[in-house]
Amino acid sequence: MNLKKLLRNYWTLGGLFDLENKEARIAELDEVMLAPDFWDDQQKAQTFINESNALKDQVDGFHQLSETFEDLEVNYELVKEENDDELRTELESELTELIKRVNDFELELLLSEEYDKSNAILELHPGAGGTESQDWGSLLLRMYTRWAEKKGYKVETLDYLPGDEAGIKSVTLSIKGHNAYGYLKAEKGVHRLVRISPFDSSGRRHTSFVSCEVMPELDGDINIDIRTEDLKIDTYRASGAGGQHINTTDSAVRITHVPTGVVVTCQTERSQIKNREHAMTMLKAKLYQREIEEKEKQLAEIRGEQKEIGWGSQIRSYVFHPYSMVKDHRTNTEVGSVQSVMDGDLDVFINAYLRSKLSYE
Repeated sequence: MNLKKLLRNYWTLGGLFDLENKEARIAELDEVMLAPDFWDDQQKAQTFINESNALKDQVDGFHQLSETFEDLEVNYELVKEENDDELRTELESELTELIKRVNDFELELLLSEEYDKSNAILELHPGAGGTESQDWGSLLLRMYTRWAEKKGYKVETLDYLPGDEAGIKSVTLSIKGHNAYGYLKAEKGVHRLVRISPFDSSGRRHTSFVSCEVMPELDGDINIDIRTEDLKIDTYRASGAGGQHINTTDSAVRITHVPTGVVVTCQTERSQIKNREHAMTMLKAKLYQREIEEKEKQLAEIRGEQKEIGWGSQIRSYVFHPYSMVKDHRTNTEVGSVQSVMDGDLDVFINAYLRSKLSYE
């Protein structure tokens, strides 16, 4: 059996990897980059370079996996001939490592949509329920911050509105790193908590909801038509999670896109100008996301699909009591350790969601 050929056929048939097309595109880009006027438009040139580097990384990774498969094929024949337990143990260990590398590589290939490689803008909005829901929002904020730190991503708080007694009323994060949006788009939706509320003196069980919105942080060259006359811009004094975030001037910015009613706020900088720039970036991302969702809605109507909208359509439940469990309702993935999930161990859910998309496309 030619394992290299088997691997290549699997990826090609699965629509995840087409070696010939990728190598042809690399050759095409190399030719473009040799043109004497290549650097006349530096932004466009950098886009070509980034695409070329990403494709070369994928092709190199594919060849490395293929070579490892060939080595294991040779070792497998050797184990059959020698019938050596030590060689067999070594082969099993190498095979386990290869399976992990193949899974990681497959996930990289799944993140192939237009903005998957982008930074992410993540918003959390507690639902009805007062302090209990606001506290749930702060727990999710900690969860996503921990997850991002484990990934080596940089987290910046763009907007923070504290709760009246505890938790948050809303928060907006910028999460910067390779594939941040590609991963975090799996988290968009309503997150449901079931627990004995620490804010209920009667010790009753409560159910709380927080919505999570995720958008790609768009580059400046993305064409989103925003007219100045359609904007209502307000400034106000910033507040935050700690005293160090509170300004003595009206540096925080709120921008309302009047035609759509979309509102964005930013208070991360002490400069009103910089906060306004951040807010415009967020507005552009929200309007882009709105366009995408409208197109998806139209396609769903054409196909006759029924999609639930509202608090009843939660994507994941976190049960603290009467038992411990986190369940993703889209993939039926379950984890028994709530604490590990709240400490940022989300990859099991994110990876399952990304792989499940193959079944729907």
